[in-house]
Amino acid sequence: MRDVIAELIPGWAAGQTAALATVVRTFHSAPRPAGASMLVTSDGAVVGSVSGGCVEGAVYELAQQVIRDGRPALIRYGISDDDAFAVGLTCGGILDVFVEPVSQETFADLDSVRTDLDASVPIGIVTVIEHPDARLLGRHLVIRADGITGDLGSERLTHVVGDDARGLLAVGRTTTIGYGPDGERDGEGLRVFVASFAPRPRMLVFGAVDFAAALTRLADFLGYRVTVCDARAVFATPARFPGADEVVVAWPHRYFAEQSAAGLLDARTVVCVLTHDPKFDVPLLELALADGTLAYVGAMGSLRTHDDRMDRLRAAAVPEAALARLHSPIGLDLGARTPEETAVSIMAEVIAGMWGGTGESLGDRRTPIHHSVDVRDDVDSGELV
Repeated sequence: MRDVIAELIPGWAAGQTAALATVVRTFHSAPRPAGASMLVTSDGAVVGSVSGGCVEGAVYELAQQVIRDGRPALIRYGISDDDAFAVGLTCGGILDVFVEPVSQETFADLDSVRTDLDASVPIGIVTVIEHPDARLLGRHLVIRADGITGDLGSERLTHVVGDDARGLLAVGRTTTIGYGPDGERDGEGLRVFVASFAPRPRMLVFGAVDFAAALTRLADFLGYRVTVCDARAVFATPARFPGADEVVVAWPHRYFAEQSAAGLLDARTVVCVLTHDPKFDVPLLELALADGTLAYVGAMGSLRTHDDRMDRLRAAAVPEAALARLHSPIGLDLGARTPEETAVSIMAEVIAGMWGGTGESLGDRRTPIHHSVDVRDDVDSGELV
């Protein structure tokens, strides 16, 4: 949607209906990724592409039909060789394309979505693409960091889907999810497409040690864009950290200051300090703890190292309120021994902090497992629990 929204808004604002075709799922060597969009306006103009030219003709015909009858359609291109050649998809890939009518009636929140996209504010859009009740096809939720706007027909469904979509937005992931008709996670019959317009959150790992290698692999798996930084060039090499997106040779506090000054750190950024060497740790933590917006700041070390580190930070005049934001020793108590187990411990603490988890065993809980999320629509629906 991001690529076509500028052309979509004028007609929408004028009360016209357009058709938006979106790739919602791909298989094999599909020419465009999930999220690629093509707009067909009310006067027949085309903007964007779903396949780089392979199936646009067939999608155009379907889009015109959707504008005429107002009924969304989900269609798969490339199921067989015959179908592929019939519509022009000769690359061997398979595309699921959802075509929906877009108007003020079907997507009332579109203008605010455009505002957030223009401002690069992280935002997610949920679209119902399959449901036994055809009236719910094309329903939307808009996911933001401070809540959810929209209604999928029931509080349970809106809550469950919104909760999952919020997690996908946090890691910048676009995908489809299947449920039962009322949001049952082990059911079938309902499928939604979640488009996340946000970069992957960043994790900065300071210290090119064995624990960092395990942590980068797990963080990459969880959707983070990972940077490993160490002042020692002999240790900070890409070959030692294949799970990292980049490996930087620099003094940790200088690299952090550069990234902060460039505006490349935000409220989703995780900082893990694994060097447990005061000449690296203390200058870095002074800066990281002064930035009260980071999602997580943790530092590795024994209790003795922790106590010495806290003394040094207090001597450097770091306020107690800032020290309270430091997770040290880093991680949850899982009894971890190996670098891989320690990585799980660290990421468990990061996830708990992100979503308000307690770290306790779910078997001991007698309250809902999934934490509540605020949901809003045009009429205040209050908080769902």
